[in-house]
Amino acid sequence: MRAWTVPAGSKSIDELRAVEQPAPAAGPRDVVVRVRATSLNYRDQAVVAGQYFGGAVSRDTVPMSDGAGEVIAVGAAVSRFKPGDRVAATFFQPGAPPAALGSPLDGVLREQVALNEDGLVALPDHLSYEEAACLPCAAVTAWNALFRSGRPTKAGDTVLVLGTGGVSIAALQLARAAGARVIATSSSDEKVERVKALGASDVINYRRTPEWEQEVRRLTSGRGVDCVVEIGGAGTLARSMRSLARGGKIALIGFLAGREGDTNPTPLMMTGSSLHGIFVGDREMFEEMNRAIIVNRITPVIDRVFPFDEAPAAYKFHASGAFVGKVVITV
Repeated sequence: MRAWTVPAGSKSIDELRAVEQPAPAAGPRDVVVRVRATSLNYRDQAVVAGQYFGGAVSRDTVPMSDGAGEVIAVGAAVSRFKPGDRVAATFFQPGAPPAALGSPLDGVLREQVALNEDGLVALPDHLSYEEAACLPCAAVTAWNALFRSGRPTKAGDTVLVLGTGGVSIAALQLARAAGARVIATSSSDEKVERVKALGASDVINYRRTPEWEQEVRRLTSGRGVDCVVEIGGAGTLARSMRSLARGGKIALIGFLAGREGDTNPTPLMMTGSSLHGIFVGDREMFEEMNRAIIVNRITPVIDRVFPFDEAPAAYKFHASGAFVGKVVITV
């Protein structure tokens, strides 16, 4: 079968390699999935660049955690799925401790994958494989940030999402479905209009308004927001803390704005707010989120779809940041 690998020691997208691998066989509790679509996350860029936690991969590794496809075989002890079922892989796979697809485990940028039945979830019927492939990392992360960590987001709350990538756009969609107001930030006017069309009440161009926390407070009549979906990390954390309403929370997810910056927690203390580290979520959260997606008929936002043979081009487009939502590779 066809697959892409990140070679041991890889430092750039140009090192991605197309390879042939044996098709997997199902162990007693394994499910073999014909992968139909995968989607990129910032984490995938860090893995191929040798900048993910622990540095460059130490062995040739199939990349990407997010994939959806069709069950083609099951092991003798499998009870949760049957051939023909449509499934997506969970980010963390069962184990002690659980490990993530795409690093350290082999990921889903290949034609077939065998996974433990507890490492899969059924897809919402209204989603295509391409749309479902957008869920495992970004959307589950957003769900955890909004509804499972700290005080759950509720109708009438105000949520601030930073940027227009997969986590932020998923958070926008889920928060709006829950009846919350969403304020977003972006780097371009073209993206501003796209995000407003998705339901954001206001979008702040942070290049033109670098002190965007002041604009957040103005937009909320000085109150601040109830939740910040913080994907910037230390580089934006101080501004996020100054954006909070009393009793608000920050869901700390990424470090796109760098690992250095003002992390003085005094603003949290002064507003009785909280900071929560988010590292995706578990299968229970995924299934809970899928129920909400079904009820609200939510469809993930896909900016562009690339064919399997053009995986490096998909990586480069994603790395450019010139997208809203998700970038997908069909298999």
